[in-house]
Amino acid sequence: MDAASQNLPPETVDAYLRRIGATRPRVPDSAALRELQLRHLHSVPFENLSVHLGENLVLEDKLLVDKIVEAGRGGFCYELNGAFAALLRSLGFGVTLFQARIFATDGRLGIPYDHMTLRVETADGAGPWLADVGFGDHSHHPFLLEERGEQSDPAGTFRVAVAPDGDLDVLRDGKPQFRMDTRPRELADFEAGAWYHRTSPASHFTRSLVCSRLTDDGRITLSGRKLVTTAHGEKEERRLGDDAEVLAAYREHFGLALDRVPEVGQPGVRQAAQYGGE
Repeated sequence: MDAASQNLPPETVDAYLRRIGATRPRVPDSAALRELQLRHLHSVPFENLSVHLGENLVLEDKLLVDKIVEAGRGGFCYELNGAFAALLRSLGFGVTLFQARIFATDGRLGIPYDHMTLRVETADGAGPWLADVGFGDHSHHPFLLEERGEQSDPAGTFRVAVAPDGDLDVLRDGKPQFRMDTRPRELADFEAGAWYHRTSPASHFTRSLVCSRLTDDGRITLSGRKLVTTAHGEKEERRLGDDAEVLAAYREHFGLALDRVPEVGQPGVRQAAQYGGE
């Protein structure tokens, strides 16, 4: 375990569980893992607003957890899965960080450390499991890492397939999502990937805004000033008006209390580049 990854204080664990509407599991088993992941996806949005608000990102457990628990915010993969790993570890689960490269629509792979995902061991020995609360629209439940057949999930059919050089590909409905390197990693290993996604003009995070979470009947997403609601497979889009309406949507649908509307191209990205993420 690296120096930045220690068990959280009990009071922080309790606050984190309250944030996601969960109770402390009696045993860190597969049922508890499933419940924790699902509640996390419903409660904590996948969002890249910090990129456009000039907010810093430091890959340390306390700061990642504070953003979710104290600030009531969300984040993207390094933040969400980093914080979730800290919670799971503190509850008695065995957690290993994996780095992954995301497949583009044309089949090309992204940069190394493009994504962080989690290998989780449970007390009932049913796994190991692949858990992920930081990939946006993805599986609702953890799935078995060593199973090579199809695994059903409310979000589709997932499969883990052997890839070159000992890597593993995660496929959803037959389409490759990301390629995992299964060597254990530490939080600090992801700093270059996080830096790239916060500052590079080639990163989709610097070129777009997203705030999205799972709902009981679908998903709700605020992309810039467009609110997209998906319920029972039906999608509805609504263009929001002035800043007050946008801020109200962040507050109402995602629980985010922002003091200004993030916009692509605001000084946030340039500011993050200036102080080097430190």
